[in-house]
Amino acid sequence: MYKKSIKSYFSILIFYFWFLFFIGISIIFVIFYAACKGYLGALPSTKDIENPAMEVGSEVYDSNGILLGRFFSENRTLITYKQLPKDLVYALIAKEDIRFKYHSGIDAKSLLRAILSLGKRGGGSTISQQLAKLLFTGPSAKNKLQRIHQKLLEWVMAIELEKRYTKEEIITMYYNKFDFLYNAKGIETAAHTYFNKKVSELNLGECATLVGMLENPSLYNPKNYPKRAKKQRNLVLFQMRKYNFLHAHRYKKELEKPVKINFKIQKKDFELLTYYGEFLKKEIQEALDEHENKTGQKLNLYSSGLKIYTSIDARMQDYAEKAVKKHLSGLQILFNHFQKKNKNAPFLNISQEKTKRILISAMHRTSLYQDLKQKGLAEEEILDKFQKPQSIKLFTWNGTKKVSMSPWDFIRYQKSIIQAGLLSIEPSTGFIKAWVGGIDFNYFQYDHVAQTQRQVGSVFKPILYATAINELHYNPCTKISNEKFHLGKWSPRNSNGKYGGTLTLKDGLALSVNTISARLISQITPGPVIRLAKKMGIKSMIPEHPSIALGSADLTLYEMTAAFNTFTNSGFYVKPSLLVKIEDENGNLIKENIDLSRRQVFSEDVAYIMLKLMQGVVKYGTAKRLYKYNITGDIAGKTGTTNENSDGWFIGMVPNLTTGVWVGWEDRFSHFENIKLGQGANMALPIWAYYMKSLYEDINLIYNDQLFFHKPKNYQYNWDRCEENHVFKEEKNFIEEKENKNSLKEIIDIDENLNNENNKDYDK
Repeated sequence: MYKKSIKSYFSILIFYFWFLFFIGISIIFVIFYAACKGYLGALPSTKDIENPAMEVGSEVYDSNGILLGRFFSENRTLITYKQLPKDLVYALIAKEDIRFKYHSGIDAKSLLRAILSLGKRGGGSTISQQLAKLLFTGPSAKNKLQRIHQKLLEWVMAIELEKRYTKEEIITMYYNKFDFLYNAKGIETAAHTYFNKKVSELNLGECATLVGMLENPSLYNPKNYPKRAKKQRNLVLFQMRKYNFLHAHRYKKELEKPVKINFKIQKKDFELLTYYGEFLKKEIQEALDEHENKTGQKLNLYSSGLKIYTSIDARMQDYAEKAVKKHLSGLQILFNHFQKKNKNAPFLNISQEKTKRILISAMHRTSLYQDLKQKGLAEEEILDKFQKPQSIKLFTWNGTKKVSMSPWDFIRYQKSIIQAGLLSIEPSTGFIKAWVGGIDFNYFQYDHVAQTQRQVGSVFKPILYATAINELHYNPCTKISNEKFHLGKWSPRNSNGKYGGTLTLKDGLALSVNTISARLISQITPGPVIRLAKKMGIKSMIPEHPSIALGSADLTLYEMTAAFNTFTNSGFYVKPSLLVKIEDENGNLIKENIDLSRRQVFSEDVAYIMLKLMQGVVKYGTAKRLYKYNITGDIAGKTGTTNENSDGWFIGMVPNLTTGVWVGWEDRFSHFENIKLGQGANMALPIWAYYMKSLYEDINLIYNDQLFFHKPKNYQYNWDRCEENHVFKEEKNFIEEKENKNSLKEIIDIDENLNNENNKDYDK
């Protein structure tokens, strides 16, 4: 009876066990089925699974295929399975999923172990589940029910991933997607960030360190917690030894090694942080919008993995930046020297009240001011905080310098730093070869090529002269009175104070004589000059006032250099561009910049006459100091200096390159006190000279003194010699004789004498 009762009890127990087991299995099946069908939450579409979100930035290349940088929202470089070291693959499998090769997304044994140990012996997630979490479900929910829901979705997605991808593809996707912190998205960027290596170059210890981070990149970060990272690395090595991925000798040897990193945040090295970035982005977006309108395909600059080819030449860009630094570092010393006696440095000729207004205006534009304003501080409280010293990194021409300084004094200091812009354009295509928007993008982000509008001074005069030649059919030998000139209340002065007689157009432009320009604008009127300027690509507002003849308009270096390029390009205006072509991630052509917008502004004859006139500027006029730099060949150009020496300009042309340079300060009231230092020939011209000298000396480039400006086929005029004003005739003839004898030293001496005597302060 007792045995019967035990047997009956045992049978009931067995029955309930299997009943509950099948009920449990059924519930799990139903839940899993519901999850698969999306009843427990929306699942990614088949398209999303087959093309998982893996944001890859666009790469930007120079004209020679050199990588300049990337545009990205996530700093990620995709790699292939073949690029992964074997140790990296083995370490991942040993640490995260030893049965990875045998399951189909869910490892039942690991899952059961996780359930029985309540997660104390691991979570049971396979590599496929972890990838599903990275791609689709996101960070783990804190709520347990929500986390269970996430887990179910991860199971479903892991199986779906296993259906569509090979094991090698899943490992590769996982490594490409994982975020290793410090803007290191993906294993390739992580290798560069933590070890300054390509992923293919990682050794065993480095592989184990990165795999150790997969569990928790913050907790096991080798930069912040080297001891903790070493323990985790050794755990990975132990797992590799346990599953026979390592021999005992290699394992023991590796355990003793310290964790060595060569940490280097990649953002500044790989992100395209440069002055022409915004201009390029605008060109790219226009091309992508055009592509979408034609094809319906939407591409994203920051995530579509585009390859963007630009006209920038990295070598020329480097020479340009070095030329700016070489000249301005010395010019800064001179400026600082003259400011020692200035109690209101770096400002000249303004009151303390106006100075305060300038500094307060600059203060309002700072991020510190915006932060304090958001916190609810009153203006007086903010001003008080700006007066208190703090640790600040200063820009100097010899590198960064840490000092204790108040933000208020820091603003004043920034105003004392000389700024510059340089733009180099290829005449026939309009392609931009070099773009220097400032002296250091880390400290000064404002672009002085396309953003800064400053008075152009005498550099505007060639547009006036071109109008006179085009509209009035004047020629270089046309004589204009140099007597004092009055137009209503406007009475322009010659900077050297010399008047009388007549001057040819050739000499008037070469010596930048204001009375000649004033008489020309009175004869032409401002309207035709403005219309020609607009045809030459100038979009900024030009006031319809005769003073534009002397350069009163505020224009950008981009506009002025593009306008001058019309002279070099035989009278055709071509809009300057950085973008050459765009390819998608598969190499398909999206955009090719071959349909260059060209328009004829004036005849080839007028363009050539203007080049000849501006060669006079270089040979014996305001730009004659170019002789000092031993640059020969066909060179045309024009200097420009504005009121109180606030801006210095020089735009120079050789047959296959037009380059404009602007030099000034952040604020117009910072400037040199005398024109000898403040004129364009001293501030901007040397940068052009250093830059061109570097181009000429580089045999791999196409710039040299054997190139000549293209002469029109039917051009029969000879304007080289005119019946000249006796004041200049004798000196100029003497210079030409010396040129024929190639006695450069004597020419320089004569030029210096001319500069001191006849042409002192002409270019204003």
